[in-house]
Amino acid sequence: MSIDAASATRIVEQRKRQRLRWASISRSDYVISLSGFAVLVCIWEALIWAFDVPNYILPAPSAIAVSLAAGLSSGLFLYNFYVTALETIAGFMLAAAVGIGVGALVAQFSLVERVVYPWLVALQTLPKIAIAPLIIIWAGYGIGSKVIIVALVAIFPVLVNTIMGLKSCDQGKLDLMISLGAGRWETFRVVRFPNALPFIFAGLNVAIVLAILGAIVGEFVGSKSGLGNLILEANFQFDVARIFAVLVVLSVFGVLLSQLMRIVQDRFLFWNKALSQ
Repeated sequence: MSIDAASATRIVEQRKRQRLRWASISRSDYVISLSGFAVLVCIWEALIWAFDVPNYILPAPSAIAVSLAAGLSSGLFLYNFYVTALETIAGFMLAAAVGIGVGALVAQFSLVERVVYPWLVALQTLPKIAIAPLIIIWAGYGIGSKVIIVALVAIFPVLVNTIMGLKSCDQGKLDLMISLGAGRWETFRVVRFPNALPFIFAGLNVAIVLAILGAIVGEFVGSKSGLGNLILEANFQFDVARIFAVLVVLSVFGVLLSQLMRIVQDRFLFWNKALSQ
């Protein structure tokens, strides 16, 4: 008994040392990444000053920082960010709901797969930038048209991964549910859907990035506000520093959404360590 206790203590200590080692490696990675970025910015700044490059060609990082600070302090960036964020999140949620719902129907009913799926594939092959003007005409210049465009851009990864996850369920588990007398809904709820969750989250991770792209595309085609509209206005004014500043805001927004999705995924897929890591 004393040997088992000692072994258990040794295993716990080994795991603790391993976690500390991985944490140390992770911190080192962040330090190296940030240091590399700082060196790159310094080189960029030095080259701009050395070769006297005009701001309308390529602004220095300091000029971008000044433009970013001015946009944030005036509230201009915050208002347009709010519009783009609202379009992105609403469109992503619509794409997730429709993608998972239709994917479940396609995976469960062969008739739906034969009738609906070819049309969905045909819709996906259409360039969204080509049909965006039609959506703007039908739904107007407001947020509604951008939400539709975002949903169209982001829906396909969710749909395909949902179908793949539901269809890839282990046949032994399905046979067991049948032998227990479970119905279609119970089998779906207990076996198929949990099995498909890693696939669904993989699709959602791709969709959240595409959602930002869809919002910007929609604002480029026709809008009165939003970060995409702000980029167009800055482009007309040859204010390249502001374009870079908006890109910084979009990058931070994308990273935050990606991290938020990772947190949600870790919470739902705590049993799937391979995907969570």
